[in-house]
Amino acid sequence: MDSNEEKKVVNEEAAINSAFQELLDIYLASQHRKKVELITKAFNFARQAHKGVRRHSGEPYIMHPLAVARIVCKEIGLGSTSICAALLHDVVEDTDYTVEDIRNLFGDKIAGIVSGLTKIAGGVFGAHASQQAENFKKLLLTMSEDIRVVLIKIADRLHNMRTLEYMQVNKQYKIAGETLYIYAPIAYRLGLSRIKTELENLSFKYEHPEEYARIEKKIEKTQRERDKLYELFTNPICEQLDAMGLKYHIIGRVKSPYSIWNKMQKKHVAFEDIYDILAVRIIFTPREGWDENNECFNIYIALTKLYNAHPDRLRDWVNKPRTNGYKALHATFMSHYGEWIEVQIRSERMNEVAERGIAAHWKYKNQGDNSNDEQLDNWLHTIKEILDDPQPNALDFLDTIKLNLYATEIFVFTPKGDIKTMPQNCTALDLAYSIHTFLGNHCIGAKVNHKLVPLNHQLQSGDQVEILTSNAPRVDESWLSFVTTAKARAKIQAALRRQQRLLQNEGEEKLNKFLGDEGLNNYAGNIEKLIVLHKVKDRDALLYAIGKGTVVLGNDDKDALLGNKRLTFASLFSFSKDKKKEDGVDVECYEEIDRKVPLNLTDDNLKRKFIIADCCHPIPGDDVLGFYDEDKHIVIHKRNCPVANTLKSSHGDRILAAKWETHKQLYFVVPIQIKGIDDMGVLHEITAILSHQLNSNIQKIVIESNNGIFEGTFWINVHDVDDVKNICENLRKVKNIKTIARIG
Repeated sequence: MDSNEEKKVVNEEAAINSAFQELLDIYLASQHRKKVELITKAFNFARQAHKGVRRHSGEPYIMHPLAVARIVCKEIGLGSTSICAALLHDVVEDTDYTVEDIRNLFGDKIAGIVSGLTKIAGGVFGAHASQQAENFKKLLLTMSEDIRVVLIKIADRLHNMRTLEYMQVNKQYKIAGETLYIYAPIAYRLGLSRIKTELENLSFKYEHPEEYARIEKKIEKTQRERDKLYELFTNPICEQLDAMGLKYHIIGRVKSPYSIWNKMQKKHVAFEDIYDILAVRIIFTPREGWDENNECFNIYIALTKLYNAHPDRLRDWVNKPRTNGYKALHATFMSHYGEWIEVQIRSERMNEVAERGIAAHWKYKNQGDNSNDEQLDNWLHTIKEILDDPQPNALDFLDTIKLNLYATEIFVFTPKGDIKTMPQNCTALDLAYSIHTFLGNHCIGAKVNHKLVPLNHQLQSGDQVEILTSNAPRVDESWLSFVTTAKARAKIQAALRRQQRLLQNEGEEKLNKFLGDEGLNNYAGNIEKLIVLHKVKDRDALLYAIGKGTVVLGNDDKDALLGNKRLTFASLFSFSKDKKKEDGVDVECYEEIDRKVPLNLTDDNLKRKFIIADCCHPIPGDDVLGFYDEDKHIVIHKRNCPVANTLKSSHGDRILAAKWETHKQLYFVVPIQIKGIDDMGVLHEITAILSHQLNSNIQKIVIESNNGIFEGTFWINVHDVDDVKNICENLRKVKNIKTIARIG
């Protein structure tokens, strides 16, 4: 070993020891029992187990478990058992040691957590859909067995996201996609708001680096204005709270880049139109003998003497906490300078629970606060119910679970006056299923505030709801289009599967009778002919259609089976395996493709080699990725496309990096939505700018006016994103246009 290598080894050893000492210092500063020897033992064991192994960044592998343990201790607030499990979390997966080895050295608790982490190692998702569902089920099952497994897994994902720059671009898309799809929502549900925000921002940064940098720059550019507004707004508040004799501190909270971008996408507005970028947080210590809940409202009342409150923006999470344990009073006030500013009022304890989630809740549970136990138990019980009735389609399963990860709660009342917590935008049918599966399956309607409403009626906070039922179950496939809760969707799908099995049995009886009458055998070849003839997916779909009556077996079927007339066996199975038609153009198939090299999307190969996704209609300049589908075609999606998000989470190994290399030769149709004041000649002015000034071809216009306001969608031919920006900038100059945005 030469001197440079020796120096490198010495420096690395020093860095490892320093990182471990820093972990111990953080742990010793916490309120947990001091089990330094156990943590040191776990560190030394992991260090030896991972010796000689390096991460993609080039650093020794042990730095990763150390970083995860640090997050577990400092940012989540867990104790020695979790710290040890974090240090050991990759040992069983990546080395020759077993769970039994861990149990013998560190006991049952730590071994149990490491075992749980090993079962879901490598991310929630594997290479195949069935594996993804199984891994995700394991993740959810461990929530009810030992929630620390999931908390450590989130810490593991957070550190992986913080070091994502060392991965290949296509792997970045995969990891960022599944992080946004599952890990951030789970962090939210467990109350880890700070970690949830960081996971979202890091995912955004790697999927849309240019957009992320642009928003960061705008936030920085407007910082001075916000600082001035913050000072002018909070000075009177400080005077008022001082007069009340409160011990407090006030901080300004700036909306995260991901939240800003997400709102821009959903509302189709510019950065400048986001009015709630600044929020103010008041964190106070309750006065001795005073109830902290009442103190929140006392502060709110004091603020109403200074500023006008928005009548519809008061959120009482104090008396009815969110299901993740979050407690605070939110109110929005109009500053003296015409700006709406949200104020969040929390006690110190509420703030710690808001930042550290369920881990902080455990800390206060010993002090007699069990307010969140029932909510968390109910959620975990719902997860268990869904797991007990597994869904055959992995993606449906993931989507069903995800429905209830992000959810703002409302409160509704039963006829007897009991309160039920439900997700916002839920329906009467969702409530029926939340009470009991039998009630949901037999539901025919509801009475809301004593008025008859249909099953799809959306409930509002404060509604009193009575569920109406029939004697016989009435589950219908259309119900899936409007229910919003995971439990309702899972139970409806389970009932539909039972119905489908009954109809398939009837279909099989009808098919056997038909074949018997014609003197034919029920063998695979005959079934395949009928599948092709009736254009159904598979044997089960054929039997279901026959049982339901949508397929009636007759002469056409007999001709197909006997090879009569034009329906021969050969004609039924003549199709190409090598080509796919896309707008009349043959799209190439790929036998092998180098996933490490980004795809170049050029004017020449765009239509010949790639398929432009119909779900999101990407154009040159959009952040895009490629997806290598089952037919060996490459489909181009926007990176923020909902379909692409699912693909990143479910088939991450097929995600490909892609970049545009076009030169304004091809045209793409883009819908642009325009809203404004309806006035004489406004449409003429818009079309004149598009056609004459910008020389843009308009393919289609849909426009309507109501009460002096017009809203229109223009489908315009463009070369790329720059054309769209140019069009929007020019149209914004029209006096009566108020908002303009590309949609789709």
